Amino acid sequence: MNDTESEISAPLIQTDQLLHCNSTDDDSPVEQVALTVPITDDSTLPVVTFRMWVLGSIACFLLSFLNQFFWYRSEPLTITSISAQIAVVPLGHLMAKGITDRVFFKGSKWEFTLNPGPFNVKEHVLITIFANSGAGNPYAIHVVSAVKLFYKQKLSFWVALIVIITTQVLGFGWAGIFRRYLVEPAAMWWPQNLVQVSIFRALHDKEQRDKNGMTRNQFFLIAFICSFGYYVFPGYLFPMLSSLSWLCLLFPSSVLVQQLGSGLRGLGVGAIGLDWSTISSYLGSPLASPWFATANIAVGYFLVMYAVAPLMYWFNVYKARNFPIFSDGLFKENGQDYNISKIIDPNFHIDLEKYDHEGRLYLSIVLLLTYGFSFACLTATVVHVFLFHGR
Repeated sequence: MNDTESEISAPLIQTDQLLHCNSTDDDSPVEQVALTVPITDDSTLPVVTFRMWVLGSIACFLLSFLNQFFWYRSEPLTITSISAQIAVVPLGHLMAKGITDRVFFKGSKWEFTLNPGPFNVKEHVLITIFANSGAGNPYAIHVVSAVKLFYKQKLSFWVALIVIITTQVLGFGWAGIFRRYLVEPAAMWWPQNLVQVSIFRALHDKEQRDKNGMTRNQFFLIAFICSFGYYVFPGYLFPMLSSLSWLCLLFPSSVLVQQLGSGLRGLGVGAIGLDWSTISSYLGSPLASPWFATANIAVGYFLVMYAVAPLMYWFNVYKARNFPIFSDGLFKENGQDYNISKIIDPNFHIDLEKYDHEGRLYLSIVLLLTYGFSFACLTATVVHVFLFHGR
């Protein structure tokens, strides 16, 4: 077995010597990475610049605010770091042309300039990293929101901040612990990142256009304009195109058909969705995910949504037929909404006597399966790693 094969197939739980394969080739052993990521580096390009800090901070703040703001919608809208990656390009070039290139404190150790030259790819990458760090919502914000919105409890700013920072730091800690297994091995490549690398190259690489062909930059601009034009229809002009159920249109008064055909409140059988966010909602962009990942999740999705959930619902498992088949609400046994505040004492603890009086709490069958399989995934991940990579 050669070095490349051993690096890809070697188990992840092993010594550092095995993880860092002595490969003499600078290219990645993964073909997709080798074709996308350049192995050259221009060490003369400035990196930590004034415009990098300004644009990076603005991108981080804006994406953090906007994604958290839109998270409270019924259909959350996510603005990814790719949006900032594209938006900062003209701003970076504008700052490179408009800001003075005067050198301050020239000749001293504090010498610096606000404009070290043309806007370059390294600055662009750092700005995108800033944006990406603010694009994701802290998971602990769900706890803070639930306490305030559903339980009507007061939570001071500092307490909420400490809760969120604690969970974020814990996540970074786990990331550091597993860096050896998830980052350092060359076989651990992340397809989504290759999309951004391709965009960087399209925006910064200088290419000669072949006869009757186009450069990456030209192709990117055409694709960007087409995707924007496409989204105008389901996003603004005809929102019903996000989920169009012909079954519900034919049988508007049938509860069974609504449960089967509705793409928003049912299983979406036969529903047509032209909104890209609807198409890619369960996996992100299928263009960036490998086929095996797309197929694996698709098979699991169809089994759960179109086999397990309907069977459990129509066989009335956990009294599922008393509630909507798909809902994020909490219910009593008779199908009425469950008032959580009635079973909480003044100290924000559950009152078991009041809970017995109110009755058991029920979930819709789809939400129940979502929680159940989410917990099962955690155990399955650990078991998979030890079975396939623990030798």
